[in-house]
Amino acid sequence: MHTPIALLLELGVILTALSLLGAVARRFALSPVPLYLVAGLALGDGGLAPVPAAREFVDTGAAIGVILLLLVLGLDFTVREFTASLHRHRSSAAVDLVLNAAPGAAAGWLLGLDSTGVLALAGATYVSSSGIVARLLGDLRRLGNRETPAVLSVLVLEDFAMAAYLPLLAVVTAGGTWWQALLAVLAATAAVVAAIAASGRWGHHVGRVLSHPDAEQVLLRVLGTTLIVAALAEIIHVSAAVGAFLIGLALTGAAADRARAVLSPLRDLFAAVFFLALGLSVDPGDLLPMLPAAAALAVVTAGTKVATGWYAARRDGAGRRGRLRAGTALIARGEFSVVIIGLASPVDDRLGALVTTYVMLLAVGGPLLTRFAPARPAPPRTSATDARPGVGPGAVSAARPVPAPPPRDSARGAAGPD
Repeated sequence: MHTPIALLLELGVILTALSLLGAVARRFALSPVPLYLVAGLALGDGGLAPVPAAREFVDTGAAIGVILLLLVLGLDFTVREFTASLHRHRSSAAVDLVLNAAPGAAAGWLLGLDSTGVLALAGATYVSSSGIVARLLGDLRRLGNRETPAVLSVLVLEDFAMAAYLPLLAVVTAGGTWWQALLAVLAATAAVVAAIAASGRWGHHVGRVLSHPDAEQVLLRVLGTTLIVAALAEIIHVSAAVGAFLIGLALTGAAADRARAVLSPLRDLFAAVFFLALGLSVDPGDLLPMLPAAAALAVVTAGTKVATGWYAARRDGAGRRGRLRAGTALIARGEFSVVIIGLASPVDDRLGALVTTYVMLLAVGGPLLTRFAPARPAPPRTSATDARPGVGPGAVSAARPVPAPPPRDSARGAAGPD
């Protein structure tokens, strides 16, 4: 078997560069996500040092990366508690839609875009990046915070909304009729409802099937099953990330701990590739012409996302600092906006350039704002065994200490309103 030397060399340089950037970010207590995105800009078409041989691998790895991010995130929650959170945050989803789609629609109208362009720009400003937010929550050790379930509920409800929105946009951009668009939306909505019902009814069997004493078997079973479910989710126009998240929710207890331990290093590798790929997809030459309009739109929608997170976290009883952390966590835009660009940019060249610039501004600026949001005071600890197992990049969660900690809902409540 012949292995292309250029591929090996470019991948080696990429991984080494990401390692150095990650070390720099850790040195200053920052998330490495913005640095990975900027590195992607430098290595993409029109950048300083393009990597054509590694491009196909990076694109494939990016798809796996966002799946692993949401899978491991789902392992920290249960179907019961997350279903309750989704039910509680229906009004948060409505606030999110109104506050964040409206600025995009208004900007499209002011720029003179047609109805398809207005619809596309509204979607791009509405949806946050599940991949970036999932990584940030781990990087900043916020998975156990009181506001985190509210953030995740908003993200997953946005992904569900995308299941109806993307088929609609695809039909509209292709010049389809209104009844074709309606059928596409109804089919996607029915598929989402069926997927959620199946996960709730039979999800508890998943852990028994995927568990095994051997770590290699756990890795192969969980990853293989997740990729199959993610593919099926895409077929029925549901986000692959949502499918992965549902698998994570279905695994609980010892099965979840074992899966997290074997999957975390793999997640960290492919998550870095995912953020690099977002930067690679952008030509730096496209950013400058639309920078003023994109910057103005970014400022407005960063504010509306903060308002969304504030409202959602307040419904969960979080304090002022927790609400601000929730809002800043939702600022970043990413993978869904890139998909929208691909569907709608043939309609109007200005739309692709505007959304690309907008996404890069918030994909880089969002994590920085999240990092400097007020931190929750560290709880007092009486011994080393009281510390919660690490959940950030590079940390493999250890087995839960004995005696077992209280249920996750109780633990959040004990943490106080902050």
